[in-house]
Amino acid sequence: MQRYGDEARRAREPVLGLYEEVFNHRAFTGRSGTMFGFEGLGSVYWHMVSKLLLAVQERFFAASKEGADEDIRGRLGRLYYRVRDGLGFNKTPGEFGAFPTDPYSNTPKHAGAQQPGMTGQVKEEILSRFGELGVIVDQGRVQLEVGLLRAREFVARPQPFRFLDVHQQWQELTVPASGLAFTWCQVPFVYRLDPSAEPELTVTLEDGSSQTLTGLMLTPELSAELFTRSGRIRQVELVVRRSQLFSD
Repeated sequence: MQRYGDEARRAREPVLGLYEEVFNHRAFTGRSGTMFGFEGLGSVYWHMVSKLLLAVQERFFAASKEGADEDIRGRLGRLYYRVRDGLGFNKTPGEFGAFPTDPYSNTPKHAGAQQPGMTGQVKEEILSRFGELGVIVDQGRVQLEVGLLRAREFVARPQPFRFLDVHQQWQELTVPASGLAFTWCQVPFVYRLDPSAEPELTVTLEDGSSQTLTGLMLTPELSAELFTRSGRIRQVELVVRRSQLFSD
């Protein structure tokens, strides 16, 4: 628009009019004229939104890896959470047309959510959620990169956390204040904010011994123990500073 100025502005409406005349896209109803409730323009496709979410996240981490400046990474992060805010579970039941936490294919403009079931969105959501938590696999190694994680995810007071371990036994640990916990490959990961500590990664093994890593990346051997759910790793703990998190 800056390059062509008024010419581009004058041409916009005629081009849009020609497009509508040729394609009549507003009348397009998807696979057939009887399926507009499930397919076609006018529907919000939750799977497509989740694909966009994952794509923006991938660009965020790529920008970080390439050494992009803080402004670019910040813009990508804000765009990521803007897309995240558009997904079903952030909607009211009235907007979504169903219980917002239930997976549906799409929501057409004239009706509630359609086609319930485990849609492809679930796959993208799993990948993007672990990305938010900073779990990245690179060249066969597990790396923890929390640049997209927000401080609001950390609990203010200690809380219990129950999980199913690799031996299919229920376990419980205490999440510390200014901490969060989740499992990955059925191994608990515990994050803790500490403004005075240097960032470090501690792996506690089944025999009670531990290994401290300053690179925030597991060795190939420890990564393999996680992937295979061998039971050798009991817990992974990460200490980070608030300044390492995403600031929105």
